[in-house]
Amino acid sequence: MYVRDAKNREEVWLLDHIEAMELDDTAFRSRDYVVAIDEASGAKAGFGRIRIHKGDDERADVCELTSIGVLENWRGQGVGAHVVERLLEYASDAGFEEVYSLTGQSAYLAQFGFERIDESALPAKLRKRLEEKRGRTDPDAVPLRIETGTFRMPEHLRESFKDASEHGGEPADEESPEDFGIDTETATYKYDTGR
Repeated sequence: MYVRDAKNREEVWLLDHIEAMELDDTAFRSRDYVVAIDEASGAKAGFGRIRIHKGDDERADVCELTSIGVLENWRGQGVGAHVVERLLEYASDAGFEEVYSLTGQSAYLAQFGFERIDESALPAKLRKRLEEKRGRTDPDAVPLRIETGTFRMPEHLRESFKDASEHGGEPADEESPEDFGIDTETATYKYDTGR
């Protein structure tokens, strides 16, 4: 399993999953995303984005972590954690010391060091964005912030990511005769092939 930059050809896949998960697609650009990929199968497991809000002459640019999604069969295996880690590395490499997130999933991000902040502490662009996000996709969104150098990965997520599999290590449910109301001890074949 690894995390890499999204490719232009993955735009439709990203938009489909963003819509299905009811995530924010405002100002969508596939090049802002990263995608978690299973090395063995090539399957896509999750994705996320950093969005840079350009400042004007007096205000600095602001970096926002947004639209983190993990496909259901890959959840609980550190996929989202590694997506967040990669995005924060990119933000740090771009010179950002702080990254913000506006989400209703604050407990998830708190395990990495994100802290809830008062709305008044948000840069003006993100205060407006928080209102928009609450109205469009995430009515429970709250502002969070992290200093890029303080990110911490829980060890169990780092380890589970190494062995992540599409079904979380559990076999897929297979249909059995009992699922169709068939008693296998008394059932007979309906068709006699004559052999």
